[in-house]
Amino acid sequence: MDQLLPLYDAQMRRNAPADGPGVQVERTATVVRQTGGPGDWNGVVWSALTAAGADAEIAAQVAHYTALGLDFEWKLYAHDGPADLADRLLAAGFAPEPAEALMVAPTAALPLDVPLPDGVELRPVTDAAGVDLAVAVHEDAFGTPGDHLRHQMLGQLASSADEVHIFVAMAGERPISAARLELTPARDFAGLWGGGTAPDWQGRGLYRALLAHRTRIAASHGYRYLQVDASDQSRPILQRLGFTRLTTTTPYVYQVKGR
Repeated sequence: MDQLLPLYDAQMRRNAPADGPGVQVERTATVVRQTGGPGDWNGVVWSALTAAGADAEIAAQVAHYTALGLDFEWKLYAHDGPADLADRLLAAGFAPEPAEALMVAPTAALPLDVPLPDGVELRPVTDAAGVDLAVAVHEDAFGTPGDHLRHQMLGQLASSADEVHIFVAMAGERPISAARLELTPARDFAGLWGGGTAPDWQGRGLYRALLAHRTRIAASHGYRYLQVDASDQSRPILQRLGFTRLTTTTPYVYQVKGR
């Protein structure tokens, strides 16, 4: 596992792909950032800064996104330098959101066959109606608006349907759990996202069943590892299933004043 963090940084951050249509990934020697529209994820995904140049680089990113009228995120990993980068982001006007654990597991070591609870059907999402079901689960599970998620998933289905697999678990006609798998070409890591379950269905094995289903797909496409940004709620489940915590990632968000 010691070599996984440098491999992850190289493949998924330094060479991060655009995560939807109409967005641009720009790379310099010190920063990788993504820029799209107001409904897209905008932000810095990788940086290699020194104490001498960090403040100027932070100011440059603020100027870039502010000129476009875009709120953005600096996705800070615990091993990113300089050591006081979090303090520098705070001083520049960024606000931290809850930290998550970057967790990775070898695909070959994960369970591939976990049954769904009785009476539950798993449906693939292929159109806007399915996206609405997945968003409804997100809003029910997390209590937050799903507008950004809807925009992202619709864009992914329209531009790269072979690289994203979205599923909704249905109890009759009610969506109760949803998750997606992102397969980035020419990488070792497949990404797990979502994983939300309606509160009254939590603790019944849906999370593990959806994980196993996505693991089968990733394995069939030759991906060596699965990676997930895990909340405090999902981290213990993932640890029991064989995931290892590589580092911690914290979103630092900059909001354009006056918006």
